[in-house]
Amino acid sequence: MNRIMAIFAFLVLVGFLAILMIHVPRLDLGAVIVVTILLAAWDLFTTHGNRKR
Repeated sequence: MNRIMAIFAFLVLVGFLAILMIHVPRLDLGAVIVVTILLAAWDLFTTHGNRKR
């Protein structure tokens, strides 16, 4: 259940940032959005990724 909620939260973040990028199409903002999504994806992967137990 935690993994599902984390993926949902990540998708909401990506959706919000996509709407922001559509309405404010700036190159520097796009770079910040890409870095933000990459950091959030890295956190999602390291926190909820497959673990050997």
